[in-house]
Amino acid sequence: MAGKSSCEFCAYYNYNEAFDDYECEVNLDEDDLERFMSGTDSSCPYFRFSDDYKIVEKQN
Repeated sequence: MAGKSSCEFCAYYNYNEAFDDYECEVNLDEDDLERFMSGTDSSCPYFRFSDDYKIVEKQN
């Protein structure tokens, strides 16, 4: 994901209480989903680093 970045650091990777698991909340089209599931694409075009400090800066 994004230069082999971990999904755990992505802003779109959130906990789903209904399934008691983490999941990516980006709506992937069929082609993106196939590349993701097959592992042929090592970078995620939707990766955005989750930065809580940046959110707090906007609130101040």
